[in-house]
Amino acid sequence: MAMKIRLARGGSKKRPYYSIVAADSRMPRDGRFIEKLGTYNPLLPKDSEDRVKMDMERVQYWLGQGAQPTDRIVRFLEAAGLREKAARNNPNKAVPGKKAKERAEEKAAKAAAAAEAAAAPAEEATADAGE
Repeated sequence: MAMKIRLARGGSKKRPYYSIVAADSRMPRDGRFIEKLGTYNPLLPKDSEDRVKMDMERVQYWLGQGAQPTDRIVRFLEAAGLREKAARNNPNKAVPGKKAKERAEEKAAKAAAAAEAAAAPAEEATADAGE
């Protein structure tokens, strides 16, 4: 049985509240789970102690049994000091989108045209002064 440690959503509409659970990976997100390991309340401030609560002993047990944590749970475990902080590399994150690139090109073209227009009268003024 492939086990996962993941979030199961609870709470009402626009008021999320998650349970951290150990579940069979074939079960639905909010469906049947084996054991509840903790809670996560994203509405609380990031520095609040009540934001993430986990039973570390049980989490260690399930990790020892081969349960795979999801990305968000790995982040929680890193913050708790249970896992080494993994280097994340997303080179496309900082690349602007298609529309932003188009706007930047238009802005550069306008700036180049304005620089040429400013340079042309300056050249004429220096040519007139030289005679």
